[in-house]
Amino acid sequence: MHADEALSLCARYINGEGIFAYLNYLVPAKRKEILEKLINGLKRLEYRGYDSAGVAFEGTNTDNGDFSIRMVKKTGKVAALEEELEACNDLDLEKEYNVHIGIAHTRWATHGAPSSLNSHPQRSDKSNEFIVVHNGIITNYKDLKAFLVTKGYEFESETDTEIIVKLLKHMHNEHKESKVSFRELVELTIQHLEGAFSLAFMSTHYPGECVATRRGSPLLIGVRSKTKLSTDSIPILYSKDQRGYLGSSFRHSQSTTEFHPIGPNKEVEYFFASDASAIIEHTDQVIYLEDDDVAAVCNGCLTIHRIKREVDESTIREVITLKMEIQQIMKGSFGSFMQKEIFEQPESVVNTMRGRVNFEENLVVLGGIKDYMSEIRRCRRLLFIACGTSFHSAVATRQLLEELTELPVMVELASDFLDRQTPVFRDDVCFFISQSGETADTLMALRYCKQRGALIVGITNTVGSSICRESHCGVHINAGPEIGVASTKAYTSQFISLVMFGLVMCEDRISMQTRRKEIIQGLKNLPDQIKEVLKLDEHINSLAQELYQQKSLLVMGRGYNFATCLEGALKIKELTYMHSEGIMAGELKHGPLALVDKAMPVMMVVTRDKVYPKCMNALQQVKARHGDPIIVGNIDDKETQNQATKFIGVPLTIDALQGILTIIPMQLLSMHIAQLRGCDGRPILLCSQGDEETIKFAYKYVEVPQTVDCLQGILTVIPMQLLSFHIAVLRGYDVSLLVY
Repeated sequence: MHADEALSLCARYINGEGIFAYLNYLVPAKRKEILEKLINGLKRLEYRGYDSAGVAFEGTNTDNGDFSIRMVKKTGKVAALEEELEACNDLDLEKEYNVHIGIAHTRWATHGAPSSLNSHPQRSDKSNEFIVVHNGIITNYKDLKAFLVTKGYEFESETDTEIIVKLLKHMHNEHKESKVSFRELVELTIQHLEGAFSLAFMSTHYPGECVATRRGSPLLIGVRSKTKLSTDSIPILYSKDQRGYLGSSFRHSQSTTEFHPIGPNKEVEYFFASDASAIIEHTDQVIYLEDDDVAAVCNGCLTIHRIKREVDESTIREVITLKMEIQQIMKGSFGSFMQKEIFEQPESVVNTMRGRVNFEENLVVLGGIKDYMSEIRRCRRLLFIACGTSFHSAVATRQLLEELTELPVMVELASDFLDRQTPVFRDDVCFFISQSGETADTLMALRYCKQRGALIVGITNTVGSSICRESHCGVHINAGPEIGVASTKAYTSQFISLVMFGLVMCEDRISMQTRRKEIIQGLKNLPDQIKEVLKLDEHINSLAQELYQQKSLLVMGRGYNFATCLEGALKIKELTYMHSEGIMAGELKHGPLALVDKAMPVMMVVTRDKVYPKCMNALQQVKARHGDPIIVGNIDDKETQNQATKFIGVPLTIDALQGILTIIPMQLLSMHIAQLRGCDGRPILLCSQGDEETIKFAYKYVEVPQTVDCLQGILTVIPMQLLSFHIAVLRGYDVSLLVY
C-alpha cells in the first residue's frame, strides 16, 4: 500500500483516538498529582469518541533503581479507568517524584474488539520494558508480525500497535552492544512502519525519558517552566549527519540544539498530546511536530530529529503561543460541546469578521492573503478542495464566488480529487479548507497541488496546523476551539471567510459595488439574525420528538440552499446514525421523487431568492405524492407558510448569506434527534474476489471479478442493480410500471 493510501485509510479512524503524556523534570510531583494530570488530559480528549482508555506510569521504587512500569487499562469511559485506578490499593499515591514519565490514551477500536488487552498502552513483553501509545493504523503490520513471530515473539492482543512496541524491543536486543539512545531506537523502528501514526514511547531502560513521533496524525508538545526557555525555536538535527543512525560522528553544540530552561534552575514539564485542548490548562507554549519528526526528552532537554533532510523543508520548529483559553474548551452550562458551539455562533461569526470588515466604509481586508492578491487575480481558475463539512462550505459559496470573481470555480472532494489524479497547473490557485488543518485527505491533496506549482491557500481554524504551515498564504477563520466532532460554528465561519474572499476579489470592479455593499451590510446583520434563529430551539426540539423514531429523512432545496441540504443531512447521519439524504430539488423527477410518500419524512428549504418559484414547484410535486414536508423558510413569508403544516421561520437576508441562517435549524434538529436516539451498525461491503483483507471487516459481502481499475465500476454497479430489482419485487412493486 502506498503512503498516501495509508494516510487516507488512517484518516477514517484517527479522529476517535487521543494521546496524552506528561513528563516532569526536577518538578516534584506526587503520584496522585501525576495520575490526575493524565486522567484530566484524557477527559479533555473525550469529545473525540472512544471505547477504552489506559495509562502507564513509572514504578514506585524508582529512587532505589527499580524502574518498573505499571499499566492500568479499562474498556468504557475515562471515568471507568479512574475508578480502576482508585481501586488499586497497592499504589503509593503520596510518593513524590522529581523525574517521572506517564502516558495515557483513549482508543477507538480498529484492530481487535474493545477489551483491556487491546486497549492502549501496549507493551513489548510481560515485564513492560517498552510501552507505546498510538493513534492511526499500521498497514504493513501483518508482514512485521510474521517477521517477529519467526524471532520468537508472542502476541497478546489483536492490535497493530503491539507490533510497533515489539519491533522496538527487537531493535533494542539487536543493538545492545552499541549503546544506542532511546531516540535512535525509535528512529530505527519507524523506518519499518507503513501507514499513518502518532506515537509516544517510554521504557524501563530509559527512565525519565519520552520519545514521540508522527506521520500523518497530529502531535504537539507543550512546555512549562518557571524560567525563560533557551530559544523560541528548535533547530532540527539530522540523524545521518550526526550519527549515521548508530555510528559516531560529528555532534552539534548542545547549547544550540537543545531546548531547556536558561540558568541554574532546570525545572521543566513537558506535555505530549494529539490535541491542544489537552494541554492548554497547563501551558500555552507549544511545538507542533511535523511528519517524521522524532522528539526526545532526555535529562529535561528536548531535541527534535529527522532521519534525512528533504528539499525546501523547514530546519526549525517554532514555539507557538496558543490563543486558546481554558474556558473555551469547557462545556459550561451546556449539555454537550456541540450545543455550546451552536449557541456560540453569534460570537464566532463576529470573531471571523473582526478587524477584516469595515461596515462603515464597505471595505474588506484579509491580511493573510493580501500580498498574494495580484497573483490570485491573474489565475486561470480557483479550486476549493476539502472533505465533509468543509467541502459543503465551498459548495455553499461557489455560486457567489463565480459571480464575484468571474473565474471558473471548481469544488472538489479531496479523496476523489486524489483518486482521479486531477490535472493541476502552475496558474491555478488551490484553496484547502479544514477546521483542524490536519485532515489527511485534504493535506495529501495540498501536497499534490504544491508539487505541481499551484499557489496554495489554507482556510483553517488551527494556528500551527499542517495545512497552515504548508500553505503559501491563508485565512484563519477565528471560530475558536471546536471540541464537538460534528462541525457547527466552523462551518459558518468558513462560509463567511470564503464570502470575504469573494468581496476582496471584486473590490475594484465598479459593476460589482452595489452587490458588494448589499453583502457587507448583510454580514453586519448576521449576528443578531443568528440569535433570532437560536430562539427556535424549543420549537425544533418538539419537531425532533416527532422525527427521532423515523428511519429516514430527506432534505431538499436548490440554489444557495442546496449546501444546507447536504450539510444538514450529513449532521443527521453522523450524529444520529439515521439515514438522511440531501437532494437537489431540481433533480426530483430523476429518481428521488420515487421515495416520497405519506410515510417518508421530508424537509424542504424554501426561501425568497431567485429560485423560489422553482422550489415552490418542487414543493407541489412532493405534496402530490402525499408528502407533508417540514419547511424552512422566511419568517414573514405567509405564502410558503400556508403550504406547510410544520414551519421553521428564519430571518430574510441576502440570498448568498441565507445558507448561514438555514443551516442552524438543521444543526439544532440533528442535536436533539441524537439526544433522543442512538444506533450503531457494521458495513456491508463490495470487494474483489479473494480479497480476504476486506472480507474480514465485512458483516456481509458480495464478490465481483477483479478487472482494470477504470472498468471496475461496471462490475460493482451490477450487484446494486440486481439488489434494487429484487427489493422492489419483494416489496410488491411492479417494476415494469415504475414511472416518475
